Formats: sequence, structure tokens, C-alpha cells
Amino acid sequence: MATREKNIWILMVFILSGLVIGGLIGEFTKDVDFLWWLSYGQSFGLSAPIELDLNIVQISFGLMFKINVASILGMIIAVFIYKKI
Repeated sequence: MATREKNIWILMVFILSGLVIGGLIGEFTKDVDFLWWLSYGQSFGLSAPIELDLNIVQISFGLMFKINVASILGMIIAVFIYKKI
């Protein structure tokens, strides 16, 4: 059971790495004429952070996702690499 949990965590690291690297590639290629489609995507999440004020501590909660084609491709490649290992 411990190896199964370990493998799930490694898979999650691979997926997150693929999303981040793909997102960076998408941002870098948005001004390239023949690679503009890699940066096509959507942003969604909380537009304004939710604030909790307890007079002693003020906490702000916010979450925003920015997904583009390159990040999805990066995630797919990461899963493929994980399965090959």
C-alpha cells in the first residue's frame, strides 16, 4: 500500500510539473506567429479574494487557474513519461 501512495504522489508531481512547464512555454510562444495557438486558453477562479477579518488576524483566500493549450499538452506528456518509467 505504501508504494501505491508513493506512486500517486510521484504522478501528481509529474502532472504539476507538466502543467507549469507547459504554461511557461505557452506564455513564451504567444508572440511567435506559427506557435500562437499554444497560448490559447482560459482563466477561471475567484476574481476577488475572500477576506476573513478577526481583528487580530486578517486572512485572504484566493484561487485562480490559467490553463492554455501548452499546459494541457505538458500534462499529457508528463503522464506519458510517468507511464514509461
